[in-house]
Amino acid sequence: MRLGGSLARRRGGRKPKKAGSSKAAPAKKKRAPKAPGEGGGWGRFGGILLGLIAGGWLVGYVVSTQFVFPAPPPTGDMYEVPDLRGLGMASARERLADSDLALGAIDSLLHPSISQSLIVGQSPLPGQLAMPQTEVRITFSMGPQLRTVPDVTRLAEDRARIVLETSGFLVSTDTTESELPRGRVVESMPAADTLLPLPAEIVLMVSTGPPMVPMPFVLGLEEAEAVQLLDSLGLVVSEVAEVFRFGRDRGIVVEQEPAADTELERGTEVQLSIGRRGGQREP
Repeated sequence: MRLGGSLARRRGGRKPKKAGSSKAAPAKKKRAPKAPGEGGGWGRFGGILLGLIAGGWLVGYVVSTQFVFPAPPPTGDMYEVPDLRGLGMASARERLADSDLALGAIDSLLHPSISQSLIVGQSPLPGQLAMPQTEVRITFSMGPQLRTVPDVTRLAEDRARIVLETSGFLVSTDTTESELPRGRVVESMPAADTLLPLPAEIVLMVSTGPPMVPMPFVLGLEEAEAVQLLDSLGLVVSEVAEVFRFGRDRGIVVEQEPAADTELERGTEVQLSIGRRGGQREP
């Protein structure tokens, strides 16, 4: 038995390498690139599929644009729509004819400030482009609505205002002295039954009551002179009494009722007292 063999068995069964017996591991061989067309039929199938998709899209585009949704024919000349607002019917027809356009439907409406028979609107709007002989729809004014002024004289101010405002008028008020009671309408301006375009303003003249006059100072005047003065102011002497004055102030006004400077309505009654004319009062 060899000594080397027993040592090898004790160290795990390793056999001693013989000198000169070691060889390098063979190198791995590199695969050569595949030539085009090699690798199965998937490459050829993918190319055919892509070609079919592209061809189908092209055919669909041609069919949709040429037959299903064809492009509109060339528009030719386009004309700018003229501004017809403020024109009469005859002038509008001439202007449309000059632009190779036609007059379409005609509407009308009441307008508070534009005169009758003048155009207030149109469609298409001014400045838009339109094909030859396109119809232009217009709306002309029938002018303002006309209404007569109702008679509200002698009515209370608030009732007169309601009547006028519900008729479409605007109302303002002023005051004046009048024999009518305070707050009653004396007159309207313009007067009742006047035909006016709406909206129009009506001015109501409202009474402040009968005119007031101050009671004059008539003490010391002769009876006839005092009566004449009071009558000129619209006051009525309803009673003339005589009083004993010890022979003084005979025929002279010595008392008055109401007192001087009292504000009175015309037609108010006043009383005077004068000195007795004789030595004794007649029975």
